[in-house]
Order: sequence, then structure tokens, then C-alpha cells
Amino acid sequence: PLALGLYTVNAVYGDTIIMPCPLEVPEGLMFGKWKYEMPNGSPVFIAFRSSTKKNVQYDDVPDYKDRLSLSENYTLSIKNARISDEKRFVCMLVTEDDVSEEPTIVKVFKQPSQPEILHQADLLETEKLQMLGECVSRDSYPEGNVTWYKNGRILQPVEDVVVINLQKIVDRSTGLFTMTSSLQYMPTKEDVDAKFSCIVTYYGPSGQKTIQSEPIVFDVHYPTEKVTIQVLSQSSTIKEGDNITLKCSGNGNPPPQEFLFYIPGETEGIRSSDTYVMTDVRRNATGEYKCSLTDKSMMDSTTITVHYLDLQLTPSGEVTKQIGEALPVSCTISSSRNATVFWIKDNTRMQTSPSFSSLQYQDAGNYVCETALQEVEGLRKRQTLKLIVEGKPQIKMTKKTNTNKMSKTIICHVEGFPKPAVQWTVTGTGSIINKAKETKYVNGKFSSKIVIAPEENVTLTCIAENELERTVTSMNVSAISIPEYDEPEDRSDDNSEKVNDQAKLIVGIVVGLLLVALVAGVVYWLYVKKSKTASKHVDKDLGNIEENKKLEENNHKSES
Repeated sequence: PLALGLYTVNAVYGDTIIMPCPLEVPEGLMFGKWKYEMPNGSPVFIAFRSSTKKNVQYDDVPDYKDRLSLSENYTLSIKNARISDEKRFVCMLVTEDDVSEEPTIVKVFKQPSQPEILHQADLLETEKLQMLGECVSRDSYPEGNVTWYKNGRILQPVEDVVVINLQKIVDRSTGLFTMTSSLQYMPTKEDVDAKFSCIVTYYGPSGQKTIQSEPIVFDVHYPTEKVTIQVLSQSSTIKEGDNITLKCSGNGNPPPQEFLFYIPGETEGIRSSDTYVMTDVRRNATGEYKCSLTDKSMMDSTTITVHYLDLQLTPSGEVTKQIGEALPVSCTISSSRNATVFWIKDNTRMQTSPSFSSLQYQDAGNYVCETALQEVEGLRKRQTLKLIVEGKPQIKMTKKTNTNKMSKTIICHVEGFPKPAVQWTVTGTGSIINKAKETKYVNGKFSSKIVIAPEENVTLTCIAENELERTVTSMNVSAISIPEYDEPEDRSDDNSEKVNDQAKLIVGIVVGLLLVALVAGVVYWLYVKKSKTASKHVDKDLGNIEENKKLEENNHKSES
């Protein structure tokens, strides 16, 4: 290329410099020479080539020993380009009549090494101007320039905030430059995770180029400006028996390692690490908790609610009562929030709470009062009541003639708890057709049934006995030839009560009618009796009158 009217050859450091002779080879050329010019202008010949003898000679110049090569077209090559090769070289072509010369300028370029940041700061502290590091790039020619970047943006010098100092040192033996740029920097909190790098700008044969260093991230230290307290728990709510971990943290870097924890009711803080653990907490742990730095300069607070649930069932456990007795039952709840309460009897949920004004056998069973706080996972309480209703055996006997007219069924209806044992005895002639059969024992009631074919009137006795008492009831049963009034066998309690009520009504009416008839009979009898008595008195009076008359007649006769 032509620069300022001169030919210029750009060469890379260490490569071979190739310089064609800018002159056209004339006719009658005798020889050609290459020389270079000293800074003072004096020439130094380095190569000679004869066009006639075809021989090449190289001058004894130490800097170019074994480095030169001159071709037939007078192109000069210099191996292993050095910075010192950056000179003005001249090609000379000589004929018998003329000497022609044409200079060539040689430029040598050396790409610098990739810059690296040395002497890095161990950490950066905010509000403090400190040495961040030195960006070093070596062996450059010509000298390059160093620029600092943060997150890809150029760092411009700012007094007492960004201070940059660039030094360029040349190696006398090689002529290469080493650039060192130091950066003093005052960081802020925003520099956390910031990437610092440096770029070297240099010139090569083809123009300006850049090389970037590896980015560096520094640990930025800054003071704590805010303290935060947290409650670490496995669930969102806390209940009695849980473990609570309080964690206190500061937003500084490095974060504080020690804090003061303030427990409700305590005026002095408890010095601890960043966590404070409370195990098996109770309801009295509810309250406001605080933490601060050890110098008490900053503080944060949080409120903890320890949920609780108490259940008191009265009575509880196993309770034995007699049938007909009253039993008040209460299930009292105390909780930190509204709790749901429900009752279960024998694994079946009840619609209402139990109430016993007059205990019946069907009231016996296992009762569970259970409560829970829906918002608090795992907070559930229950207590049980095993109710036993005891009663002495009660017996009622019924009889009926079977449809075949050949036998009669006698039933002994038994109530009581514990379950009574039943025995039958027969007085009189007649055979028991079958063994006694018992129905299922439900709610303290069951029945025992036998079938008999009596040849004459007999007496059947039903004996029911449990741990409380022995009850005996007998029934007269007519011979098979005399039919009995049928009585229903199976009756529910409600039907039994209705039948009893109807029977009582019928019996009342019959008894009333009998009483009326009896009263009427007595009245009639009294009336008849009185009438007979009156008649006797009349007859007697009449007899006395006749006697008096006869006495008077006898008296008159005696006087005569």
C-alpha cells in the first residue's frame, strides 16, 4: 500500500516480512541492492544480487544474520519480524547508465496478551474508596489502551469514586509494551453481583481491535439496615406441644451472626445466634416476640399464637347406673378459637348431645365426645364414656293356642342387665314339645319360648336370674282341649306401650261395668231383703191382733 507517497508493508511480529521491490526491472540491469536507513539518515546495505552472475550476497549485519532472503525479482524477505525491523528500506536497481531507488516503509504489529485483573481485592466495602485491582496486558506493539467496564458499561473517572491510573512500560530488549491500569472504586449495595472487566484496545495490520478480560465478581460488604424476625414452623398454625424456631436476620453483608431475642414478659434480651428454639410450647407462650442487633440499634417483632384445645367430659370412663335413674352428662370445651363438637355412640355419629332423665337399656353403650379446631392441623381431643345400665330381671308371660289346636305356645318376656339366665318348670301333666328358644338379646330385652301340649291344667314357671336378683313368675295353662286367648308374641316397645294402654282402657271399662253391675246387684239385694223383712213384721203384727182378740173374749167369758 501507498502511504504518504511511499510503499508500506504491514507485518505481524514473529512472521516473515515480504517486501517486493517497487521498481520495474530495467533492461541492462547489472545488479540490485537493499539497504535501510539509520535514524541519522546513513545507509546500511544488507543484500546484493547480480543479474549476470546470478549470485546473492548478504552483508554482515548482526540484526539480520540468517534472516534475509532476496529473490530473483528482487523481493526481500525478513524472517521472524521484530520491532526493530520497523524501518525505511530502499530497493536499488543499477544499470550502466543509471541507479534507481524506491523506499518501502515497514510497520510491525504485535497483538497484546489477553488482559487479566491482578491484585484483586478480597472484598469491597461500601462507602470506602479502595483498590479493586490492576488490569494488565503484556507484549503489545504499538502500545494499546485499557478501559474498565462494569456490567458491560464503561467506567468513567469520577473524583473519589472511580480513580483510574494507566501505566505503559516498554521492554527494552523486545520493544513490546506492557499496559497496567489500576482501578480504585467506592462500591455501593447495588454492586452486589456486579461484573467488572477491562478491555485492551490495540492496532493490528488490519486496523483497531480489542481483547476483553474475564469478568470478576467481588464480595461487597455493607452494613445491616434492617432486622427481620421470622417464625419457622412446619405448619401455618402453632398448637400446644409444637416446637418453634425463631429466626432473626439482618440485610447486611456479611449478615449478623448474633442477635438479642426478647420473649414475652422478659425485659432483657437473650443473646443467641440467628435462631432461637422453643420446644413443647404451651398456651402461655402466646405473645409478641422481638429480636434486635446486639447493640439494640434495630428491632423487629412478630406475634405468635399458640392454639390450645381442652375437653372435659363428666362423667367419663366406665359408669354403671340402674335403669330408670337420671344421669347428667356434660362435655365442656375450652379453646383458642371456636371449636366444633360432636358425639359418637358405638362408632355412629349422634345428631344431638346425650341426655338421660330416665335411663333405659338402649342408652347403654360407648359414648365419645370429640372436638377439633378446623384451622389448626392435628388439634383434636376426645374423651369416652362407657355407660352400663343395669336392672333386675322383669318378667311378663303370655300364652296362646297354636293354629293346629294341638299345642300351646308360652312366652316369657324378660328384661334386665346383665342378661338374665332363664329356666322353665312345669307342674302338672303334659309334655314340653320343644326346648326353650330365645330371641336375640337387644337393649336389655329378649324372650324365651316353649311349646307344650297339656293333657290337663298345668302351671308353668319362668325363672329369670342375673347378678342383681332372681325373679320368678308362674302362669296357669288350661288343658289342650280348652283354647287360650291368643296374645301377640313380638311387640316393639312402642306397640307394647300402646297395647298396654289399650288393655288398661279395656280393663278399666270392664271393671267399671262390673262395679256398676255390682252396685246395682247390691242395691237390688238390699231392696229385696228389706221387702221380705217388712212382710214378716206385718204378718207378726197381724198375729198379735188375733191373739189379743182371743184374750179379750176369754176375759169376758170368765167374768160372766
